[in-house]
Amino acid sequence: MTVRDILLLGDPELRRVAAPADPDALARGEYQELVDDLVHTMRHANGAGLAATQIGVHVRIVALEVDDNPRYPYKPKIPLTIAVNPVLEPIGDETFANYEGCLSVPGLRGMVARRRHLRVRWLDPHGQSHEQVVHGLTAGTWQHECDHLDGKLFVDRVTDTSTFTTWDNFKRHHEAAFVERVKALHPEE
Repeated sequence: MTVRDILLLGDPELRRVAAPADPDALARGEYQELVDDLVHTMRHANGAGLAATQIGVHVRIVALEVDDNPRYPYKPKIPLTIAVNPVLEPIGDETFANYEGCLSVPGLRGMVARRRHLRVRWLDPHGQSHEQVVHGLTAGTWQHECDHLDGKLFVDRVTDTSTFTTWDNFKRHHEAAFVERVKALHPEE
């Protein structure tokens, strides 16, 4: 496993649309090194997710995981999930305001409208199909990572630029109110 460089805002490779992963190549294990590097790089950077596009590989694969993440102590847990060719289907029209950051945009956060409820379908690295309904911050994490596969960054979705803040100022001035507000998105926790 290798910790790969994470591409940063301004790198044109971040704007490329990823191609679907070949299910036959998946069955032959051809993506395994990429998956291992994606997970290792995400964990090394304390990310909640990482798209292959962010490490310069333009194939539709994302890794997600939240487990006692020091950057996001308020996020619900997400077991390690490798999603190949993920498809997101909104459930209803309800959205929520999500303060987002990104490993490709270090030190900056901004408010993004995200769908509150999603059905997610994907293949795992062994070609098995999965389907899950996700809500709130977990739905936001899926949307954020899948945006990368379409060459989009969270900064593209910020409609009110006055919500941009540094990481330190988010923690100092906005995090407590944000956490209180998003707790309502996860009443079961």
